[in-house]
Amino acid sequence: MNEWEWQLLEEKTPVGGVSAGTSKVRVGDRVRLRPRKGGDVMDLALAGQAAIIESIEQDYEGKLHVCVVLDEDPGRDLGMLRQPGHRFFFDADEVEALPAEEGRSRAATAVARVLVAGIGNIFLGDDGFGVEVIRRLAARELPEGVKVSDFGIHGFDLAYALQDGYETTILVDAYPHGQAPGTVSLVEPDLSNLDSQPQAMVDAHAMNPLNVLRMATSMNGKLRRILLVGCEPQTFGPEEGQLGLSECVEASVDQAVEMVLSAVNKALPQGEDAIQKSS
Repeated sequence: MNEWEWQLLEEKTPVGGVSAGTSKVRVGDRVRLRPRKGGDVMDLALAGQAAIIESIEQDYEGKLHVCVVLDEDPGRDLGMLRQPGHRFFFDADEVEALPAEEGRSRAATAVARVLVAGIGNIFLGDDGFGVEVIRRLAARELPEGVKVSDFGIHGFDLAYALQDGYETTILVDAYPHGQAPGTVSLVEPDLSNLDSQPQAMVDAHAMNPLNVLRMATSMNGKLRRILLVGCEPQTFGPEEGQLGLSECVEASVDQAVEMVLSAVNKALPQGEDAIQKSS
């Protein structure tokens, strides 16, 4: 499949479910791979393996494909972030639904409870704020059930990640909202009326959080609690770009890290002692 065909595939609207034999499988279901004889040698090498359905997509001819991530893939998280080499495509008749109990038990442990997602473009000055916060968080020991990822400017990847059933998602981003540069705020968008959210939340971004949330809801995914830890930027740099944060925003990164950790503590069932015990 060439680059043009892949682009068309990515632009197709995801499908919620597809018939596989006598069963209907959906995104998030676990399946056994049964590639047909005479097929691609790489597909045949995966015969019998268990996988989780990451998405169901149409190719440029309208044919449905089941995209899976292998249970035993050590880079499984990369597959869930739609990275090449960790996602595999099969026809619907090449997957077999696993028994309900087995499917539920493994799927339940496959997804973290809290996602901390960094957003931003490091080449646009203070827009790299979320990326820097995630870099520092990655050096911290966090409780089980918390996933920290830098999504950069890949809004489509984040929209798909939001389909994974996180109970709380914390977005970390530069957030122009009329405060003094360097001001860090915690905001909870109203998911019931995304179109009414303040436009300042989406200004001057290569990937804006509200559009990602709208995209995620259009995929028939149910968003749960979404928080935004945002910092008022001072500058996004000149047209040719700018590496590095302004002094006042750089000085606010550690404050944002602590704000994220506090929000994570409150989101986890074990309460405020969770991060203290693991740090």
